[in-house]
Amino acid sequence: MKNIRKRIMTYLAHEIALPYFRLMRKGYKFPYTVKQLQRFPDGTVGKELFHFFMNNKLDMLPYYEKHDIKHVVLGYPPTEEGEVSLQCFMLANGRITFPVLFSVMVGLIIMPDKWNVFSKAWKRGRTTHSLKNLDWFGLVPQQLNIVTNKIFQP
Repeated sequence: MKNIRKRIMTYLAHEIALPYFRLMRKGYKFPYTVKQLQRFPDGTVGKELFHFFMNNKLDMLPYYEKHDIKHVVLGYPPTEEGEVSLQCFMLANGRITFPVLFSVMVGLIIMPDKWNVFSKAWKRGRTTHSLKNLDWFGLVPQQLNIVTNKIFQP
């Protein structure tokens, strides 16, 4: 079952979300390379993003950089459960897009055993100040602990 989940989530990422991102993010350019992220000081979002790619054996994909920064800043791993948890958080926080809605819906259907995890992510998103206007790329040079403290302050 886990293999099927992984294939479904990979399909969603590459066949649904990526074309959507390409269409919606015209003129979008992430200003850093992986090498530049590696050179950021320890503890910064940029350095942690570099570690995120290396530790999870991931390539930095065009149009996904903002999504990957969200994984790092919000603390959700790049697993099937982590992906749906991130989307539940974002939906509850007010991010209503087709990929988010579709990922949450599919995740709830194919992972009913994880509903309690998704519920926690949802509640966390509802109680977090709106991230709608957050400049995710602007977080890259900042210290991760300061960023997360600011985002999750009551």
